[in-house]
Amino acid sequence: MQGPEIQRMIQLVSRLPGLGPRSGRRVALHLLKKRELLLKPLIEALEDANSKIKTCHQCFNLDTCDPCSICEDYKREQTQLCVVADVADLWALERSQVFRGRYHILGGVLSALEGIGPGQLTIEPLLNRVEKLKIQEVVIALNATVDGQTTLHYLAERLQPFQVKISSLAHGVPIGGELDYLDDGTLSTAFMERRSL
Repeated sequence: MQGPEIQRMIQLVSRLPGLGPRSGRRVALHLLKKRELLLKPLIEALEDANSKIKTCHQCFNLDTCDPCSICEDYKREQTQLCVVADVADLWALERSQVFRGRYHILGGVLSALEGIGPGQLTIEPLLNRVEKLKIQEVVIALNATVDGQTTLHYLAERLQPFQVKISSLAHGVPIGGELDYLDDGTLSTAFMERRSL
């Protein structure tokens, strides 16, 4: 039906998160129909990103410079470090503008099912940074999944010798949430983590 070039394009587009074979075909066809408007600028942007974007050797963020612009920003709080699983998590926190310290990206979370142990994550570089930079607080901002919580407890244990304040994100009832619609785990966590008024 289609030539090998189109098939290859569809297969590669289909590998993107949230896309499957059917949506991959639609995206590929749309790009091919709009070559001048979309396809050529996209190719140029991808080539530019491939040649210029690097991984920061300090925090493992993606940026065009190494160290990244966040690590180089001395207006940020130098004694706070927020640990996240992935670059997308860092970007989400930056969008919210709730944290003004530095970051450390683990590159995932511990997962026995996927065979991800401490050696596959950037835990040793994290411990080195905490010691070298005289960090006073480490905020562990991981997803509220079993693997995320396992990683949180592992990191808390490894950070104990540094005598830093260790905190994690709150879990529970979201703003605007109704108790009747919450799952049992969220409701249970919210109740256990209740605070005095």
